[in-house]
Amino acid sequence: MSPVPRLVVAAPASGSGKTTVATGLMAAFAARGLAVSPHKVGPDYIDPGYHALATGRVGRNLDAYLCGPELIAPLFLHGARGCDLAVVEGVMGLYDGAAGQGELASTAHVAKLLRAPVVLVVDASSQSRSVAALVHGFASWDPEVRVGGVILNKVGSDRHEALLREALDASGVPVLGVLRRAPQVDTPSRHLGLVPVAERGSAAVEAVAAMAAQVAQGCDLEALAALARGAGELPGAAWDAAGALAGPGSRPGTPDRPVVAVAGGRAFTFSYAEHAELLAAAGAEVVTFDPLRDEELPEGTAGLVVGGGFPEVYAAELSANEPLREAVAGLALSGAPVAAECAGLLYLCRELDGRPMCGVLDAGARMGERLTLGYRDAVAVGDSVLAAAGTRTRGHEFHRTVVEPGAGAAPAWGLTTPVRRVEGFVQQGVHASYLHTHWAAAPGAARRFVERCRTS
Repeated sequence: MSPVPRLVVAAPASGSGKTTVATGLMAAFAARGLAVSPHKVGPDYIDPGYHALATGRVGRNLDAYLCGPELIAPLFLHGARGCDLAVVEGVMGLYDGAAGQGELASTAHVAKLLRAPVVLVVDASSQSRSVAALVHGFASWDPEVRVGGVILNKVGSDRHEALLREALDASGVPVLGVLRRAPQVDTPSRHLGLVPVAERGSAAVEAVAAMAAQVAQGCDLEALAALARGAGELPGAAWDAAGALAGPGSRPGTPDRPVVAVAGGRAFTFSYAEHAELLAAAGAEVVTFDPLRDEELPEGTAGLVVGGGFPEVYAAELSANEPLREAVAGLALSGAPVAAECAGLLYLCRELDGRPMCGVLDAGARMGERLTLGYRDAVAVGDSVLAAAGTRTRGHEFHRTVVEPGAGAAPAWGLTTPVRRVEGFVQQGVHASYLHTHWAAAPGAARRFVERCRTS
């Protein structure tokens, strides 16, 4: 049983200011000397970077679609070990979940799984008395969701604030904060959302500091902390990488620790922390390298993981690092295991927007005209370094690029939603795909990958 004080920061819709408020709350509480555990509902990789900057702890995702509802509380407790308070940023609108799946993976669903109170962030810029009807509707829609307070964002003036407070007096939902319009806390966006922290340097630090200052000035931190403490106990045990790998196929105490190189840096910022933890628990020595800067793979590399990110933004620099491209191609040609997701898929192609890449895959990549976004159900078409043929998984696509052809002679996955198609590439030890998966839901992928590192 866990007494971790916790809050879920939600909103009626995207663009209401959830990230500003959640990140600001995390930083403001951390500035008070609290150990704050940061979490994000859904598959988003970018917001957790800002959360990590605000708290000094790894930002972690809670995705009931990718991982299943049963893992939400254990993964939360894993991230919140030793913390004084946890802040969970929601996704989209409070009740928006996976398309056609009811409440599944919505912020409301996760809040119920965590038994956590919700703070509703409302963009009040174009309303006054109507705010009461909006808040009442969200607070009463699902009696199992406890909306414990509201933070009014983008309030224009003292008079505007007075009208909003007067309207909300009869709603039964207390106003826990009022934030004025503040351009200095805005963060730049591009084709896949906010620009990641790793690419912004000191500008990101300044933005988080501005969020913290605005929230500390405009919100009742004592009341918010009291609301978080009222969350009570959360039954169950924390997730543990070693425990997740226990069972058939495990090799506890194996002295052979193959080096698994994991791409990082500004071009490859998309990863779930649990992946590296599972690789380490499976017996690997995990070493991060930067394809923009390093001309060699880490010494002794036996396997390579290249996750998501923005190689399209750094195509020229990635292409210019010819020694590393050749090293990656050589590793793949040797039959060593290589797992590439989305950005990693692009990096392994012949070219990206006309610039030479690693040439591992006989495919070309380019920027497209539309965004591909959504959850996917998938089945492994054949055996690979990550899965046996027939293995079912859930994933998420999130890209504005196109790879032609979209699948190799041996595809990685057969997708069943939203339309049936094959996707990705399996050749020798390479598994390359657009599909982002969460290995906490399939820890055998890490065990299988490390085992292949030992034997390839």
